[in-house]
Amino acid sequence: MRYAIKGLGVGTALAVTCLAGSAASAAASPAQSQGLYAPSALVLTVGKGEDPAAATVLRAAVLSCSPVPGGTHPAPAEACGELRSVDGEFASLVESGGDRMCPMVWDPVTVTADGVWEGRRVSYAHTFSNACVMVDAAPAVFSF
Repeated sequence: MRYAIKGLGVGTALAVTCLAGSAASAAASPAQSQGLYAPSALVLTVGKGEDPAAATVLRAAVLSCSPVPGGTHPAPAEACGELRSVDGEFASLVESGGDRMCPMVWDPVTVTADGVWEGRRVSYAHTFSNACVMVDAAPAVFSF
């Protein structure tokens, strides 16, 4: 009788362990099947003038990069690729720049980016000396 009770206790413990394991894996699968991701959505503007607060907005676009590139930006895949290459750090994107020859004309263009990049808040503004320098620094992100 004593061995039967021990066997019943061991069987119960195994059953509880198996049920707990399957419940944990069942709880994990909906999150995996839903494809959870950190949001990346930005409002980008290009304006005329030096001061971001006073610049006349010439154009604006919405860029969404997660789960797939989209928004009103005309080339979302390219723009998202540029931002991913610098981990969403706009300052790094602007500093890297290209090798385009631009005129040395002071016609300030100010760009802004506000929103969320991979779950973290982003607020960025930068003034370029002219539109040529802006396109050279970030050919896809601010080309809309």
